[in-house]
Amino acid sequence: MHQKYSLFAIFIALVFFKADAYDPLDPFGNITIKWDVISWTADGYVALVTMNNFQMYRHIPSPGWTVGWQWQKKEVIWSIVGAQATEQGDCSKFKGNVPHCCKRTPIVVDLLPGVPYNQQIANCCKAGVVSSYGQDPEGAVSAFQVSVGLSGTSNKTVKLPKNFVLLGPGPGYSCGPAIIVPSTVYLTPDHRRKTQALMTWNVTCTYSQFLSSKYPSCCVSFSSFYNSTITPCPSCSCGCHGKKDCIKSDSYKLKKEGINTPRKDNAPLLQCTHHMCPIRVHWHVKINYKDYWRVKIAITNFNYRMNYTQWTLVAQHPSLNNVTRVFSFDYKPLIPYQSINDTAMFYGMKFYNDLLMEAGPSGNVQTEVLLKKDKDTFTLKQGWAFPRKIYFNGDECKLPPPDAYPSLPNSAYRSLMPFSNTAGSILWLILLIF
Repeated sequence: MHQKYSLFAIFIALVFFKADAYDPLDPFGNITIKWDVISWTADGYVALVTMNNFQMYRHIPSPGWTVGWQWQKKEVIWSIVGAQATEQGDCSKFKGNVPHCCKRTPIVVDLLPGVPYNQQIANCCKAGVVSSYGQDPEGAVSAFQVSVGLSGTSNKTVKLPKNFVLLGPGPGYSCGPAIIVPSTVYLTPDHRRKTQALMTWNVTCTYSQFLSSKYPSCCVSFSSFYNSTITPCPSCSCGCHGKKDCIKSDSYKLKKEGINTPRKDNAPLLQCTHHMCPIRVHWHVKINYKDYWRVKIAITNFNYRMNYTQWTLVAQHPSLNNVTRVFSFDYKPLIPYQSINDTAMFYGMKFYNDLLMEAGPSGNVQTEVLLKKDKDTFTLKQGWAFPRKIYFNGDECKLPPPDAYPSLPNSAYRSLMPFSNTAGSILWLILLIF
């Protein structure tokens, strides 16, 4: 009965929200921006604004989040702690004490690490970088405190801001209206007393890959020990609009100073490839044991201007409910539908490979996954050994067409093991060179 209600809730979510903002592997993932009015002032209020990332595998990378909204009255921001408005606006009518921001549509960004302590509050000042909830729940929150004036001084006179916009760091998020919810209850440090916000409202923002980009941002290639053919990423997987601006891997331009310097707009500088993707994920079926089988996964960065920090990789495959061991990556199962366990999240180990370097000799990370066989379902036929979906940093990657998958030779199934080591080594060497 409980499972039926869960599926019904997902159906309702599909009906009331845009289909392109619904992620079947993370159906309840969102970013919730919570405003807690913690005190009234002479002409307004002081609010603690908390941004919680409830997305399991999508984080906000550098250069961080940007949040904006529209005031409904003539509100101003007297001061902010833990963040700042990007523009002050026209504050010429104020004498003496000048507000931090007088714009009707303020844009707020996080502060950089290392700012003075009197400008900080808890969970602030991380340059807008917010971890995914599945990877680091404690790092999946960002906050700032804002003092608002000319706004009303009671629950009945305050008007909620509207038209919220969240960039994380680029487009992709769409935000709903602010909704008044039960006031947040706080626990004092000694855990002996509860305090309560004077007023609380939430804004929920959901992500759509279609809003973020016209093309995918990654692609997938396949290979196997039982077939010498490598199935590459489809041509122009990520669009070939930037083909004229790409750089060949042996180009003299790569020796120029500052070639790896990121731009403010995060514009990529790609290595010339047939797929023209910043990221390629390669899935290699490596070895077939009696009771287990082994997969090697490599992630290659083709963007000369981007280091991917706190990256995540999500794979969907029926056998991922039988993961026995993961080498050199951290691993966490994702079970969005309770009874179905076919999705796994992989991410780098801290201080070891959680940083995927820019294109070049160090621009790849790789792991091997040992999976136990389910005698009732395991097969190497019909492309079963390859994933159904691959996500990198929360965006779905372009997979090859099913008819291009490495096929199983008719007489090879019984003699897979002797051929596996030689063929697997040769294939992997070719991929590292290409």
